[in-house]
Amino acid sequence: MKLGSSNLDVSRIGLGGNTFGWTSDEETSHAVLDAYLVGGGNFIDTADGYSAWADGHVGGESESVIGSWLDARGRRDDVIIATKVATKPDRKGLAAENVRTALRESLQRLRTDHVDLYYAHFDDPETPLEETVAAFEELRSEGLTRYVAVSNYTPERLTQWLEIADAHGYERPVALQPHYNLLHRGDVEGPGNRGEIAERAGMGLVPYFSLAAGFLTGKYREGEPVTSERAGMVSAYLNAPSFAAVEVLREVAAAHEVEPAAVALAWLRDRPGVVAPLASARTVEQLSPILVALDLELSAEETERLTAASDEAAAAQD
Repeated sequence: MKLGSSNLDVSRIGLGGNTFGWTSDEETSHAVLDAYLVGGGNFIDTADGYSAWADGHVGGESESVIGSWLDARGRRDDVIIATKVATKPDRKGLAAENVRTALRESLQRLRTDHVDLYYAHFDDPETPLEETVAAFEELRSEGLTRYVAVSNYTPERLTQWLEIADAHGYERPVALQPHYNLLHRGDVEGPGNRGEIAERAGMGLVPYFSLAAGFLTGKYREGEPVTSERAGMVSAYLNAPSFAAVEVLREVAAAHEVEPAAVALAWLRDRPGVVAPLASARTVEQLSPILVALDLELSAEETERLTAASDEAAAAQD
């Protein structure tokens, strides 16, 4: 499916690279990437900041692992590679020179001469937006990235980016990467919100946290303590409406003989404006629902049930 107004033909579920070089060592990461391609995927998402949050890591670990895989397999033309700038500790922010330097360093780690999609990962209020937009356009015009994209921008700042691009004759961003899933919808959907702005601008949605930090895999049960390393990330979902939504996921998944995560991804994949939800896999075994979701078809009745459950659960997060 084409990503927004671009010519990038991406698979309907993208593979998040946040685990590569962190909870997945290089060998395991390569196996996950191999299996993803064999299973029909082609859209790999990373960032220069992955995985600076881990002890002893500095950022760039994920890109380096993907780069070693690209070099070993020779599959660069078979994949769409997206990366981001703004969060690597020594490359924070979106000042023009930082953006230019960051991309060149990302290309070295990825062992390629270009990325297909380059994101402004987080807004940088300390840098004039005109400077940032111009820097991204310069990199695009130089061929270091084929297309520009943004993530985590408010509706107001997204609109300003588009206005600046139009005023100067720059190409618009082709994708928006928002936090969006079955339980978290309010800041993407609705009049004047980011999804509507993106649709009007010809941008495709590439949601992250598509599985709500693992909550939508169905591994958590109401009344049971959450002791995993993601306990803090799923705390907002520990309420009755969210557990009820997961129960609907389980029922629909059982009818298809698939995992709940595959159903959650398929539901999100089919939301208006969404091109390719992102999900990560620490092991080849965890990749299974991602591959299933590439082609899983939900009935209209199943979609309606999930949406109704989502309406109640999403309201509990707002």
